[in-house]
Amino acid sequence: MTGSNEIYPQLYPDITDWPIYKLYKERSDFVRAIDDQTIDNLLERYGDDVSKVIARTTYLELIRLKQNPWKSDPPNEKQFWQRVRKEVIQNSKHKPKIKQARNEELLRRVIHRYSEEIAGNFSKKTFLFARKFLTAFFKRLLNTAAGRNHQRIWGSKHNLYERFRVFGDVDKVRNSYAHGTVVIVPTHFSNLDSILIGYALDTIIGLPSASYGAGLNLYESEIVAYYMSRLGAYRVDRRKKNHIYLETLKTMSNLSLQRGVNSLFFPGGTRSRSGALDKDLKMGLLGSIVEAQRSIYQNDEDRKIIIVPLVISYHFVLEARQLIDQFLERSGEEKYLLAKDEFQSTGKILKFAWQVFSKSSNITLSFGAPMDVMGNLLDENGKSFDERGNVTSIRDYFISEGKIEKNKQRESVYTRHLGKSLVESFKIYNVVLSSHLVAFAAFEMLKRLNSDLDVFGLISMPTDEYTFDKGLLLDVIGQLQNALRGMQNTGEIRLSGDVENMSQEALFEEGIKNLGAYHVQQPLHIDKRGLIKSQNFELLLFYHNRLENYELNKTIVWDEELVQRAIEVSNI
Repeated sequence: MTGSNEIYPQLYPDITDWPIYKLYKERSDFVRAIDDQTIDNLLERYGDDVSKVIARTTYLELIRLKQNPWKSDPPNEKQFWQRVRKEVIQNSKHKPKIKQARNEELLRRVIHRYSEEIAGNFSKKTFLFARKFLTAFFKRLLNTAAGRNHQRIWGSKHNLYERFRVFGDVDKVRNSYAHGTVVIVPTHFSNLDSILIGYALDTIIGLPSASYGAGLNLYESEIVAYYMSRLGAYRVDRRKKNHIYLETLKTMSNLSLQRGVNSLFFPGGTRSRSGALDKDLKMGLLGSIVEAQRSIYQNDEDRKIIIVPLVISYHFVLEARQLIDQFLERSGEEKYLLAKDEFQSTGKILKFAWQVFSKSSNITLSFGAPMDVMGNLLDENGKSFDERGNVTSIRDYFISEGKIEKNKQRESVYTRHLGKSLVESFKIYNVVLSSHLVAFAAFEMLKRLNSDLDVFGLISMPTDEYTFDKGLLLDVIGQLQNALRGMQNTGEIRLSGDVENMSQEALFEEGIKNLGAYHVQQPLHIDKRGLIKSQNFELLLFYHNRLENYELNKTIVWDEELVQRAIEVSNI
C-alpha cells in the first residue's frame, strides 16, 4: 500500500455551518448547561455526602498547587481553594438543611470554575488566520528544507500535503458526517499530533473542525494558549484526579456530543510512553460517548454517534527519548532513573519539522472503518451491522422494559466493549513503516544474542562495544517482511509501500536512513567503518515497540549458524 495524498474539497465550505461554530457562539449557555448537568450528576451520586467530596477535592488541589504548580494555573488558584476549605468548615457548623444548601451552592461554584477552565471557544476569524498562516509557514519551511537552502524559503515548488500519506476509505469517513456526529479517535505519540492531525483533517481531508482535548501543559506558551483557546480545544489537566473535575470534564464531552459537535480525542489519554500502540484506553471519555448516545435517544432524536479510528505514524518521534525514559522508569522502578520530560522548545519543534521535510520522511494517517458506540461496523448509509453481518438497531441496546433509561452497569459493559473494538482497530489499521520493521528486527536480534538479560540489562549494555551482524539482521528482516505480508493479506495490518515492495537490502537501508534522520544519538546507523551500530538502545526499544503487540517474535526462525557468527561479530 502506498497511501494517497489526494486533496479533498471542504465538506462544509461555510464555517458558520459547522457545529462547533454554533456551539461556541452561545458559549455561556453551554457552560451553564455543563454546570447544571454536573451538579445533578454529583448530587445523585453523593447526596448528603457532598461536603466530603468538596473537602477531598480541596485537599487534593492544595497538594497539587504545592507539589506540581504550572505557569498556566490561574494566579488566584491557591486563594480560591483556601476559601473553599474555609467555607466547608464554616458550613459544617450549620443545621443539616442549611449545611446541605450552602454546600450545594459551594459545589456549583467549584464546578463553574472547572467548566470555565475546560470549555474552549471557537473564533472563525482566528481559524481562518491559523489555516492561512500554517499553510504558508509549512510551505516555506518545506521548500527551504527540501532544497537544504535557506534562500529557497520563498519557493513554491513543494506543499506540506506531499509529506502525508492517507490510508483507508476516506470517502466513507467523509460520508459519515451525513449520518451522525463523528468522533475521531487517534493514537497518540507526540505533542505535535494535534496540530498535524488538525491540519490534515482540514486541509487534506476537507472535514469541519472538531472539539478536541488539549493538555493544559500545552498552554504554558502564551502564543499556543491564545490560538488553542480559540480553535475549539478544550483543556484537560491530567494532574486533577478528583471526582468533581472528572465529572465536569465528562459532562462537557457528553453535552458537546449531544449538541451534534464532532469531536477528536485521544482514547489512550496521553502519549504512548513505550512507543507501542494503545492497549489500555481511558474509559471515562469513552463512557461519555456511550452516555451521550443514550441521551440522544432519550431526547427522541434518531442520530448516531459514529467513531472513526485513526492511526498516525512517523518514522521518528520528537519526544521519543523522554517518553521511553518515563516508560522504563515506571515499569522498572529502582532499575531505571527517570529523565525529565519537558515541553519541547520552538527550536526543537522546528528542527523536527526540518528533518521531516528535508529527509522526505512521510507522515501516515490511517483511517479505520467507521463504527457505532457498540463497535459495530457501518455501511455507506450509516446502518449498523453486528458480528454476524445482520442489520442491528443501536437504540434497542438502551431499552429496558419498553423504554430507554440510564443503566450505569450496562453502559460500563458497552464502554469496555467499545474500548476493545478500538484497540483491535488500532492493530488492524496500523501502517508498518520501514523504520518500525528494522528497529523491531534489530532489537529482537539484540534480545536473542543476549538471552540472559532482561530489557533493563539490554539497554544498559555499552552501545559503542556492540555491533549488529548484517547477515543475521537481513535474514530477520526478510522473515518479518514475509510474515507481515501474510498479515496484510488477511486484513490484520497495513504496510507502507516500502515494507510491501522493497527487497530486504533496500528495506534495511531505508529503515536505517529513517531511524537516524532526527535523533542526536541514533537508534541504528552505519558508522564510518561500515559497521551497524546503535548509539542508544532505549530509542531502539521505543521504535521496536511499535510492532510489539503482534507476537511477531514467534514468526522468527533463528538460523543457529548465523546466530553464532553474529555473536562473534557483536564484540567487534
